[in-house]
Amino acid sequence: MRSAPLAARMRPRDLDEVEGQRHLLGADAAFRAMVESGSPVSMILWGPPGSGKTTLARLVAKVGEARFEQLSATSAGVKDVREVLATAEQRGEEGRGRTVLFLDEIHRFSKSQQDALLPGVEDGVITLIGATTENPFFEVNSPLISRATVFRTEALGPGDVAAVLQRALDDPMRGISGVTVTAEALAVLAERSGGDARLALNALEVAAAIATGRGRESVEVDDVAEALQRRIVRYDRAGDRHYDVISAFIKSLRGSDPDAAMYWLHTMIAAGEDPKFIARRMVILASEDVGLADSAALGVALDAFRAVEIIGLPEASFALSHAAIYLAAAPKSDSVKTAMGAAGDLVERTAGAEVPAHLRSASFEGERAFGYGVGYDSPHRHPDGLAPQDYLPEGVTGAIVFRPKRIGEEADVADGLEHIDEVRGKPSRE
Repeated sequence: MRSAPLAARMRPRDLDEVEGQRHLLGADAAFRAMVESGSPVSMILWGPPGSGKTTLARLVAKVGEARFEQLSATSAGVKDVREVLATAEQRGEEGRGRTVLFLDEIHRFSKSQQDALLPGVEDGVITLIGATTENPFFEVNSPLISRATVFRTEALGPGDVAAVLQRALDDPMRGISGVTVTAEALAVLAERSGGDARLALNALEVAAAIATGRGRESVEVDDVAEALQRRIVRYDRAGDRHYDVISAFIKSLRGSDPDAAMYWLHTMIAAGEDPKFIARRMVILASEDVGLADSAALGVALDAFRAVEIIGLPEASFALSHAAIYLAAAPKSDSVKTAMGAAGDLVERTAGAEVPAHLRSASFEGERAFGYGVGYDSPHRHPDGLAPQDYLPEGVTGAIVFRPKRIGEEADVADGLEHIDEVRGKPSRE
């Protein structure tokens, strides 16, 4: 086991070691009562990654003293399913106990593959436990879902993740040994893992290796940050001048200098730069630096890109020049870029935030039983088309991400939002 990943070593051994999922594992919860009865029913576990679906499936089999068989819908086929069913039937006939078939990512099975499971589920040859991150009412066949009970798992809260991590630090046999973790580093890891216990444990293991490699016995915030970072592959082309000239072109557009913009544009065209690369950068600038101050700018940039695709050089240089002059002369606002940054920061601070129940899809009757769509107030019911409804997750209601500038057409957007915000009780965007 010491060679297995930390997340595998720390998999809960009984229901009491499972963090979170109190709605499923509380003293009076139906799911817990069903598991502890030793007579589990076929079910679909629906929830985000790292919320414990595989762990719960294993514990269902363990408590029920059943054989645990696992297949992944990404690699298994009908042949694999039939082999499991045949083995399970033989076990039952020989009195060697029941079989729990755990099918991970069941939503990836085709209709015919899902149909292959039906006989075994109907006859009780297997107890099926399907796991999915997708809405099963959309992704699982009606005949199969009608023979299974749907249980929803929720992303773990930061406190739950912290408890999982602390157990890994406290367990000398299965956990991390030889290092400690600062309270700040542990808090950052618990907050930024997005409620995914598996990700948190994997990151802890990497952070511990980083600290040890640096000759330290204490895992610090920098180690955790490196363990969590996503590697970004840098787009590259030969020569510094390529980057210098495109930078000068973009800064000339942003600085509202059409003469300089045309100079650098035609420097690139003369040098044989890919015209699609130039057009793509103008499409980006149209939203990043012009934005709502002149919403038509995005359309002009996109039309230039299409002209490059359809016509090609040298004739497409007319469209590129047209767009460059328009973008340089347009009023400038970076409110879209600023809103993107503010939204990204808010998402990072509230990793794992759940969609409020009243905003969730309720296309099927079974979803409303989970409270989905209940309490939604449609704006069409109000004379002015505005409902005093919260659309953000719990804990961040009232947050302001977009702050319009009173520049060009964006001033009209700012005026319109003042009334909308007043109806919703939001604070000032100034």
